[in-house]
Amino acid sequence: MKLRVLEILDSKGKTKYWLYKQMGMSYQNFNRMVNNKTKSIKFDNLEALCQILECTPNDIFEFPKDLNT
Repeated sequence: MKLRVLEILDSKGKTKYWLYKQMGMSYQNFNRMVNNKTKSIKFDNLEALCQILECTPNDIFEFPKDLNT
């Protein structure tokens, strides 16, 4: 499973820096999250992402069809 945050930002014409300022997280945690280097995401952060990006969790997560990848 991976997060599609950077793809969504690109489609909305927003930058990673813009989202970072909106989220109010530490840069290290934010960078790990958007670059899919994290093993978990807090519900609070997921809710904030959905509100800021005006999307649903279904939009944010991508689940590979081939589970062996």
